[in-house]
Amino acid sequence: MANSKQARKRARQAETRRVLKSSQRSMVRTYIKRVNAAIESNDFDSATAALTTAIPVIDRMAAKGIMHKNKADRHKSRLNARVAALRA
Repeated sequence: MANSKQARKRARQAETRRVLKSSQRSMVRTYIKRVNAAIESNDFDSATAALTTAIPVIDRMAAKGIMHKNKADRHKSRLNARVAALRA
């Protein structure tokens, strides 16, 4: 339990940031799931559209520190490879 005034403030800030980050993390997961759903339905056009909307969101979350940069790059690479495989 936070005993000092500073520690109580830091606890409030941490809780606020936790809620915001969990919301953003959920949002980026939703965008990734939309791409995966389009890939599963074998629809190249909708998968490409979903991927083009998901990539900036993934990049933004990596820039904000919600997701590690390498993890964001890994997600983008794997999704891009799966969408490209639909074309073939």
